[in-house]
Amino acid sequence: MHIDTVRSPNGKTHHYLRQSYRVGKTVRKRTLAKLSDLPQPALLALQRALQNKNSISLDSTDDCRILRSLPHGHVLAALHALRRSGLSADLHPAPSRARDLATALIVARLLFPKSKRITRFLIQHSSRHNLATSSLGLLLGLGDVGHNEPYQTLDWLHQHQADIETRLARRHLNAGSLVLYDVTSTYFEGRRCELATHGYSRDHRADRPQIVIGLLASEDGCPVGVEAFPGNTSDPKTLTAQVQQVQRRFGTQRLIWVGDRGMITSARIREDFRARPELDWVSALRADQIKTLVDNADFQPSLFDQHGLAEIKSSLFPGERLVVCHNPRLAAERARKREALLNTTETRLLELKDRTQRPTRPLRKAEAITVAATRILDRRKMRKHFLTDIEQGHFSFQRNQDSIAREAALDGFYVIRTSLGAQDLPAERAVLTYKRLGRIESAFATLKS
Repeated sequence: MHIDTVRSPNGKTHHYLRQSYRVGKTVRKRTLAKLSDLPQPALLALQRALQNKNSISLDSTDDCRILRSLPHGHVLAALHALRRSGLSADLHPAPSRARDLATALIVARLLFPKSKRITRFLIQHSSRHNLATSSLGLLLGLGDVGHNEPYQTLDWLHQHQADIETRLARRHLNAGSLVLYDVTSTYFEGRRCELATHGYSRDHRADRPQIVIGLLASEDGCPVGVEAFPGNTSDPKTLTAQVQQVQRRFGTQRLIWVGDRGMITSARIREDFRARPELDWVSALRADQIKTLVDNADFQPSLFDQHGLAEIKSSLFPGERLVVCHNPRLAAERARKREALLNTTETRLLELKDRTQRPTRPLRKAEAITVAATRILDRRKMRKHFLTDIEQGHFSFQRNQDSIAREAALDGFYVIRTSLGAQDLPAERAVLTYKRLGRIESAFATLKS
């Protein structure tokens, strides 16, 4: 079928709906309807339908225009994943605008991270604003988002934080579950944060105040709890607060805490875990503690030429299982880094030596030479690997090969320490359990990038 347009002798135009058909080799037409009384838009729409055109033409005779379209696929995928994970119900069991706004902020942070002020325009769906970059506001029915609503949503989340974390713990923590715990820090440019103070900066911004953030996660890396501490709080002190809070709020009896060597220290084990027999831990020894084991003849590095893992016992760590591991790749990487640090330090020391021998204004005082050499050696923690000779107007140095050899002998070694028996946590699984902390480190890296 098609539309025929016929112009009569008197100048009038007539439109007919006609059908073509074949009789033998002859093509004939028959009129099905007269369409001259139809309005022009309806006539054009019927003509496009007969021509099987689904797209809308943008010629000047059309009354319909596509003004803009909103990207939709990535938003739908993110919302589906969030709802499938159960996070919406964890935020609050009952639907509300505050919960929808919180959901929108989470999805927006994943898909197009911006400041809260800019995010407000990106997530709303309003006829007064045309800044939305996706269908997120339309899917959640947000409409017009007020200037302060993103910040009010953060206040709402803070008010419900305890309930949210409790619901997360009920879903992800059970008796005997692994609990991964680690901390990071973030610096501030402003001066209004009550917790912001100067401390050890992981961002290498000692000139800025900061806060410390402790993150509690389940075995599969799902965040369960988070808490902010003053910027000068040491890592082990945050652990004490978290242990007490988990038992008080979550009510979980037996848990296995997993923390790095700077977190679950001997002091924390003695004060926080020994008094609570329902709590176990998995951690690692520091480099100086591993050296003490070797000096105490508890294990010999030469025995690991063929085997990369072994269990030992030591009187220095009573009641604990120690799993000694050797990683050849880690050994090679540490050797490379040490050599690079030695070379860089040696270059700086040579520059200092030249300063003492230059013809004009040489560095003569022994005290000044000592201060400069100490600064160079301590910058990369290489003092133990160099021997120096400082006198009035004289400076010389050489590598301490014995110290370097002793440290190199322990390259690639790390020791897992745990309170769990072999029947509860085999040696191989103890190592893998400790390595799960990398999931939190990856989360921190993503959060801060």
